[in-house]
Amino acid sequence: MKSAVTPRSEKTRQFIIETAAPIFNKKGYAGTSMSDLTAATGLTKGSIYGNFRDKNDVAVHAFRHNIDLIFDFFSKELKAADSTLGKLLAYPRGFRKIYPMVLSYGGCPILNTGVEADDTHAVLRKMAAGALSGWKQSIVALIENGRSEGAFRSDVEAGNTAEVLIALIEGGCVLAKVTGETSYMLNAVDAAETMIQEICSDSGNIPDGIST
Repeated sequence: MKSAVTPRSEKTRQFIIETAAPIFNKKGYAGTSMSDLTAATGLTKGSIYGNFRDKNDVAVHAFRHNIDLIFDFFSKELKAADSTLGKLLAYPRGFRKIYPMVLSYGGCPILNTGVEADDTHAVLRKMAAGALSGWKQSIVALIENGRSEGAFRSDVEAGNTAEVLIALIEGGCVLAKVTGETSYMLNAVDAAETMIQEICSDSGNIPDGIST
């Protein structure tokens, strides 16, 4: 029988990833130095390089960790919803819950990494684009399910709606981070909820908590 105890090397790798993740998210790939990582982890450069090929390798794993944290949170939010409409609403409502943590963490890792890596880091840019694509596909699937169930209007264009919802939430997040005014995030989330309300085929099915 295999031991359930995680090998020390794997524990060290995970410790480095979890410690480095918020640093990369706040300072960016270019702005994060090996000195930042050694200071935060208390490990030597040799110890870090003994677990990862280079800083790039740490950055890739740190970004994946940041994305997993967000996706795990929303996976639970969607699972708790009992209807297609409720699952779609879980995105703006979830951001209302999580945005203080996101802001203190340095902002949305997808947006931060995507902007910085656009012309500087092809691997991270591809990962950020993949995360956005996966998010869009999830929303599109919910809208298409809602149309087939009769919960959403038949003329709703799923792809366009998904892109606008994502733009609202991400835009609100970055503006709140830049200005320090959380009203940007809250107003964006309110607008996203209103948009979802407007694609409903029957306003009588709108859950409590959304004004008409």
